[in-house]
Amino acid sequence: MQKQEAQKSRSPRPQVKPVGAPTKQRTKPLQFFKEVMAELRKVAWPTRQEVVAYSIVVLVSVVVIAAIIFAMDYVFTKAVLALFGVET
Repeated sequence: MQKQEAQKSRSPRPQVKPVGAPTKQRTKPLQFFKEVMAELRKVAWPTRQEVVAYSIVVLVSVVVIAAIIFAMDYVFTKAVLALFGVET
C-alpha cells in the first residue's frame, strides 16, 4: 500500500527521445506530390481488358446476391404472414 502511494506521489518522468531518433517534420506540398507521382509510376496498372473483366464479374456478383436476398426476403415474408394468419 505504501509503495503504491509512493509511486503516485512521484512526478512522472519526462519522455526522453533516444539519440538519433528522427524528428517529425512536415513534408512540403511540392515534395509530397513528387513522391506520390514516383509511387504511382511503380504501380502495376491493369489493362483495359482486365478492368472490363473485373467490372463484369462485380456486376454479375451484385445482381446474383441481390436476387438471392430478394428471394429470401420474399419467402420469409410469406412464411411469417402465413404463420400469423395475415392474408395478403
